[in-house]
Amino acid sequence: MESSIDAPAVSHYNPGGQARLLLVCEHASNYIPPQLEQLQLADDVLQSHVAMDIGALDLARQISDRLDAPLVSSTVSRLVYDCNRSFDTHEAIPEQSEVYRIPGNCDLSVPQMIERYKTYYLPFESAISERLVQFTGAPLIVTIHSFTPIYQGIERELDIGIISDQDSRLGDQMLKLAQRDCGLRVASNQPYGPADQVTHTLQVHGMEKGLLNTMLEVKNDWLAGFEQCAKMASILAALISDSAATFGYDIPLRNHDAGRA
Repeated sequence: MESSIDAPAVSHYNPGGQARLLLVCEHASNYIPPQLEQLQLADDVLQSHVAMDIGALDLARQISDRLDAPLVSSTVSRLVYDCNRSFDTHEAIPEQSEVYRIPGNCDLSVPQMIERYKTYYLPFESAISERLVQFTGAPLIVTIHSFTPIYQGIERELDIGIISDQDSRLGDQMLKLAQRDCGLRVASNQPYGPADQVTHTLQVHGMEKGLLNTMLEVKNDWLAGFEQCAKMASILAALISDSAATFGYDIPLRNHDAGRA
């Protein structure tokens, strides 16, 4: 049986944030606990988008600063356990990601898979649930992701994807404002959608609890440096703030200089 994790499976940023908004970053890290021996993967694979959403955590933290919103993020690679997937799917502990076989995930026993679930997913899921009940009034949920510009040899002609499941109210409003105001290529349910099983967090913590929710996907070359990331954070923070206002939420923008260090 695999050893237990050597660090907390979940991280909180700006936990005292006053906005009625919870930000979530499920694929924030490429960290593999030492006992898993890098899942027998080469270093270059672990530094790629296969192991994490590159730039997503920096983007989420900058949005958190601009909106004074709490952020919950996972601290382990999605190759260890994908916290945006249901346990009953193969993608939760993937044996293959794009062209890469994940040797350390192959031939796991059921007890080993359950241990991964208990060690890495349950603390993350519980942290979100516990944070949601601390809000006064129903909060919004926005999850932050990034995607690679080229996938399986094909260039993606998209800058921002706004992903929704059956409750698309918030996503639809954000799409409308983004297409009108931000001057970027924005689309609904691209480059992924519900059929790709990427809306687990939205389903469990948004739809099942009756909370407005959406998922943001940003092309990761927009997040390559501090200035680019800051620009995208400003665009998305304004988009969240303006969209929230149409539903009666007051989530004002703060001067980014007032953010956390």
